[in-house]
Formats: sequence, structure tokens, C-alpha cells
Amino acid sequence: MSKGYYHTKDSVQEYIQMAKDVNSKGLIEKFKTFLKPQSSILELGSGPGTDWNILQQDFRVTGSDNSLEFLRHLKESFPKGEFLELDAITLDTNKNFEGIYANKVLFHLSDEELKASLLRQQQVLLPKGVICHSYWKGKGEESFKGMFVNYHDIEELKGFYAPNFEVLLIEEYKEFEKGNSIVVIARKK
Repeated sequence: MSKGYYHTKDSVQEYIQMAKDVNSKGLIEKFKTFLKPQSSILELGSGPGTDWNILQQDFRVTGSDNSLEFLRHLKESFPKGEFLELDAITLDTNKNFEGIYANKVLFHLSDEELKASLLRQQQVLLPKGVICHSYWKGKGEESFKGMFVNYHDIEELKGFYAPNFEVLLIEEYKEFEKGNSIVVIARKK
């Protein structure tokens, strides 16, 4: 997972500005239909905390990030929140959760890293646990501001999830342009 961009104060402030108008309430509403209120949720890559703040209205949410700069921001912005320093691949925690949410985080992983992350997520989830992940739709890889970006399509994602999860919902949605994103909601096998 790329360590450059999200790890400086300036880039974190730039990202917060860039993402300030992104509204993920629709994704979270879809996720809510598969979980009971007050379920325990782990958010991977909490970043600015926008989604964490929405999630915590209905769930018991533990946020996480791999960037110490984002963790500082999160702890300042939400002093009562719980935030862990976690890598999305290894998920080095002893805690277990009923759900895992990752909005546009796992696209920074190579295919092999994504497979490892999904296996580890299955282990961290409680029985019948549910995940909600979003990705940029497309083909191939690129570098954006020094960050690794890995695009996926629906069929490819189904293959990644099949060994460990039952896919409950997989569909395209619009973040900035029609059909530029994919959401996957799946239950632990």
C-alpha cells in the first residue's frame, strides 16, 4: 500500500479539501439495510472522518487509518471516537466486528494485496458479518499523486470475493460521473 501522499500534513489538508463535497450517505444507507442498528463496525481508511461521522449515527464504529496525519486529524475532530492505526492488508487487531466498511480505500491495493485483505477481513468479522466496499470502476493500474490506483470491474470483483464471501449486492453507482464506481456488499461465508 502506498505510503507517500496520505502521510504529510499538506497532502492530508489537500485531500480533506478535495473530498469535502463527496457525500457517501447513499452507500451507507445500502449498508444499513444488511445490519442491525448499533452493530459493531470497523471503518478502514477513515481519512477526513466524513463517513465515520455518518456511520456512528447508527452503529458503534471504530475508525482506522494507516496515516498518522489522518489519525491526528480524526482524534482532534472526533475526540470521543475510537481510531486505530491499521494497515488495510494485515488488519493487525484482536477485535472482531459485525461489519467492515471501506469507501474507496481498497483500490490502493494490488490484486494480491486485495486477496490478502479480504481473507483477513473474513477472519476479523464475526459470524454472518457484512462488508461494504467501494471501488473506482475501470481496467488497469496507474499512479495518481504518487498513490497506486488499481481499477476493477464487476466480474473481477466477484472473483475476489467468492472464496470468502457471499455477494449480497454488487452494482455500479455515480460518484462524480455515471457508472464510475462500484459498491460491493457481501456476507462472510
